[in-house]
Amino acid sequence: MKRTLLSIVALAAMSASALAADIKPAIIYDLGGKFDKSFNEAAYTGAEKFKAETGIEYRDFEIANDAQREQALRRFAKDGNNPIVMAGFSWAASLEKVAEQYPDIDFAIIDMVVDKPNVRSVVYKEQEGSFLVGVMAAKASESGTVSFIGGMDIPLIRKFACGYKGGVMATNSDAKVLEAMTGSTPEAWNDPVKGGEIAKSQIDQGSDVVYAAAGGTGIGVLQAAADAGKLGIGVDSNQNGLQPGKVLTSMVKRVDVAVYNAFMDAKNDEFSYGFSSLGLAEDGVDYAMDDNNAPLVNDEMKAAVEAAKADIIAGKITVHDYMSDNNCPY
Repeated sequence: MKRTLLSIVALAAMSASALAADIKPAIIYDLGGKFDKSFNEAAYTGAEKFKAETGIEYRDFEIANDAQREQALRRFAKDGNNPIVMAGFSWAASLEKVAEQYPDIDFAIIDMVVDKPNVRSVVYKEQEGSFLVGVMAAKASESGTVSFIGGMDIPLIRKFACGYKGGVMATNSDAKVLEAMTGSTPEAWNDPVKGGEIAKSQIDQGSDVVYAAAGGTGIGVLQAAADAGKLGIGVDSNQNGLQPGKVLTSMVKRVDVAVYNAFMDAKNDEFSYGFSSLGLAEDGVDYAMDDNNAPLVNDEMKAAVEAAKADIIAGKITVHDYMSDNNCPY
């Protein structure tokens, strides 16, 4: 009897090992690298959480230019990595080709919908989280002028800007919102010097709260705001600690959850396909509070943001989605 039990335990352990061996997860980051303190780093955090909990290693790769996208994706697929997660909308064209050629591999893409039977697409309601930080910006501003700096000028980033402006104007209809984009090419995600220059220009025009949705470029924005004695707002990851006491809040986009879920679902043989859209109700976006920004946010400000959050979740406030309609009404 004892030998039988030991045999069963051994077989179970072998089966678990075999299942784990079948999982060869991989993640490919977007331009800017996995330590951009923003979007890519959030994806990396999700992969690391999976690794810590399961002990299963994953492969990752940081592309240096757009020309490497299809080559990197195809190499991982050819090597049998499964699932493969891509961080960023710019992977869509490569994924369209490679997913068809490797129908037995599960793919997940973040920030774009790719309609293939073996692809999971995860998009976010960035406008909802941006609305909340807009409310807080309007409450914190002493000048009545706040601003937004985006990375690459694309509809997705205009979506952040429009939601932010909506929150500001809903809180103070007399407020002024300055907007600028860093550039029209992928290099706009990784130019902190230019980000800082744009922030200084907006501050010279009276802005005292600057929201950056610009990947690695945003590091320069937050630095410039702090140097000028103004407030910055971070994005994607919680960036409150980058300039403690000078970052009002961060619009957190839970890219880490999308990566973690894709890896874990594959491990548990529960990987699903199609697309999902994650907003406040799904805990896909939010605003960040911690010890770094707590002194900057008084009870009135937090109450206003929480009220707006509850109304958005309840459907009392509908935040304009720039991706659906490119005319921002605010």
